[in-house]
Amino acid sequence: MDKTFDHLGIAVRSIDDTLPFYLDVLGGKLIDRYTSEAKGVEVHVAAITVGEMHLELLEPINRESPIARFIRQKGQGVHHVAYRVDNLDFAIEEARTAGIRFYEETLRTNARGRRLIYMHLASTSGTIVELCEYPNTKQAYWDSPL
Repeated sequence: MDKTFDHLGIAVRSIDDTLPFYLDVLGGKLIDRYTSEAKGVEVHVAAITVGEMHLELLEPINRESPIARFIRQKGQGVHHVAYRVDNLDFAIEEARTAGIRFYEETLRTNARGRRLIYMHLASTSGTIVELCEYPNTKQAYWDSPL
């Protein structure tokens, strides 16, 4: 199955403090901003495009958020790399056949309709990799004309 780069997730302490860099210095455009309070997610999100690059700034809502834990352990910075697939269920089975493990509890549909799951770090040489699909729109929000 084909996989296409979708976005980078970047863990930040404060979206408001970080946005000026991406918008003013790099010339990015804010596409969307929302909050996910789902248990095990607990994050504020700012979706940005910088040229052809798509980014999600991820700010933890509370100390138990996975993003808060990530920042405590590794500091601010790239949290994950996401790849878009046409059929998430098929892509998961294909990867499992190749011996890839997943964090099963991360399989979900986010607040904007994107279905996603994260691959286990042991299977990716230490990089958090997200597989995602957009089943309801067939298009990511940043693929829409700005």
